[in-house]
Formats: sequence, C-alpha cells, structure tokens
Amino acid sequence: MTLPDTISDLLGIGGIAGDLVGALLGAVLVGSIILAQAAVAGPWAKRKITAAFTDRIAIDKIGPMGLGYIIVDSVRLLSKELIIPEGVDRPAYDIAPVLLAGSALLGFAVIPMGSGIQLADPEVGLIYVFAVASLASVALVMAGYSSNNKYSFLGGLRAVAQNLAYEIPLILTGISVVIFAGSLQMSEIVAAQSQTLVELGPIAIPAWYAILNPFAFVLFLAANLAEVGRNPFDLPEAGQEIVAGFQTEYSSVYFVLLYLGEFVHIFLGGALIATIFLGGPAGPILPGIVWFLIKIWGVFLLTQWFRSAVPRVRIDQMIEIGWKGLLVLAFANLFLTAIIVGVLPT
Repeated sequence: MTLPDTISDLLGIGGIAGDLVGALLGAVLVGSIILAQAAVAGPWAKRKITAAFTDRIAIDKIGPMGLGYIIVDSVRLLSKELIIPEGVDRPAYDIAPVLLAGSALLGFAVIPMGSGIQLADPEVGLIYVFAVASLASVALVMAGYSSNNKYSFLGGLRAVAQNLAYEIPLILTGISVVIFAGSLQMSEIVAAQSQTLVELGPIAIPAWYAILNPFAFVLFLAANLAEVGRNPFDLPEAGQEIVAGFQTEYSSVYFVLLYLGEFVHIFLGGALIATIFLGGPAGPILPGIVWFLIKIWGVFLLTQWFRSAVPRVRIDQMIEIGWKGLLVLAFANLFLTAIIVGVLPT
C-alpha cells in the first residue's frame, strides 16, 4: 500500500477526494523530508565536510557546531534583492530555477523510503525517475541561454554536453539491474535484493546488486558524479573558467532554487543508488526510513569527498571519458549481465 492510500484510510476519506487528500499530504511529507536534508546539506554539511577534508575549522560561531548558519544563510539569501539583468529571455529565465529543483523532487515520487513511505509504485518506476531527472538538463540550458551572458551560455552548453555523455551510461547501467530483478518497478527491485546471498556464521550478507555486480555499482557511481556535477566533473559551473556558469546572473530566491536543486539532485542520485544497488531501506534494527537516509547521506559524503580530493578534468577529457570510456564499459556490463542471467538457473 502506498503512502497516499494509507493516509486516506487513516482519515476515513474514500473515493476521488480521499485520493487527492492522500496524495497532497503524502507529497508534503515526502517533500519536507527531502528538502530538510537539502537544507542541512547546502549551508552546513557541505562546509563542515569540506573543512574536515582540508583541515580547517569551517563555520562554528552561530549555534552548536555552526548549525545556526542554516537559518542565517536562508534569511540572508532570500532577503537579497532579485536583480533581473537587461536583455534576458524572461519566461525561460523565470522557469529554469523552478524546473531544476522540481524535476529532482518529482523523482522521489516513486522511491520506496521504507516505513511505508512511497507516494506511487508504477510498473515503469525506474524509467520515470530517469525521465523526470533528465528535465534538469533542460533547466540548465534554459538558465544559460536566457541570461544574456556568454559565460552563462557556455555553462549551459557544457551542462548539456556533460549530461548527454553520462546519462546514457547511467541508464544502461540501471538497465543491467533491471535484467537481474526482472522488473522496472522500484518496490520489486528492492524486494529482489531482500534475499540472503551467503551466511558467515551469525552474519548474513544480503543479495544487494552492489555485491552481486560491483562493476555496475562503480560505473553508476561514476556516471552519477557527472550527472550531479561533482568533481572531477563539475565543469558546468567551473569558477576559474566560466564564473559559476549557468547560474552567474541569478540572485536572491532564484539562486536559492538553483542551489537547492543541485543538492536535491545529489540526494536523488543517492536515493537511486540506495534503491537499485544497496537494498533500498533494508537494514537491521533501525526503521527503514532511517536506513534509507543513512545510505543517501553516505552517497552525499562520497560526493563531497571527491569534491575535496579529486582535481577537475578538462572539458575535452570529460567528454572523452564519457563517450569513449563509461559508455563502452556500460555496454560491456549490460552484455555480460545478460549472458550471466541467461546462463544461471532461475
């Protein structure tokens, strides 16, 4: 049973009204959970993690461990004047920030978070996530060309070139998991990983696809780093070259939406990795939602580790790695997975 159905049953509302109320309240709950993670990650966790890797103190003056900066930065950014440059393409300029953040939030509609928290469970759930997440590429291009700034335009072009180069390997690697699970439905992919692979005394090793196919897991992680724009693939907004790229001409609430969208997409990538490779919300003792959040924060920590430790590649190297490296490896992984699944007994 999905979360909207549970809510409508608890409220005792049936029919179309129950579906609407359940869907609305469920979306508010899921959105609040994800936005709360992004709010902590952007103003606070990103700084503290980077400081730990680079042996610095970071923010620590407002609130315990600097947690007060979450509120302070939110008020500071939202209270700034919204400056619209001359010559911008206004409809595209206004829509781009909303589309970037919204496309990531839409992806969470089919992610099983555990503890009965899942808004919908369509049979094509994995394809749906890839489809709505790809709308971010449209938003980045819109933000770039509509800003009437050559650096923004260059950042938008880099973004679409990067996403095209790495989205195909990302999807191909995801399809290899579908071959194992035999379904595109997110709940079925999680259920397929609930079996025990091997028992070593009191320790039971689960049949997570990260263990069954670590090669695909590494490929997906690499492609996801490029999709969310983290080192060594943070080229759409490379500060030394294009002064923040597609977001150069944005300020105030529009900049907040772009910044928020970046982190929500990182958590969506973490949610995908947790769902199709790490057993979803599965885990001992703790509730499923807690394990789900632990796993996506683990992916976030990995992205920040790479951001602090791995140097940026050149734009030509980035394209070559995507088209000549990851794409070839993704096809090889898909081919070998199909052979293995076809040969092994069901």
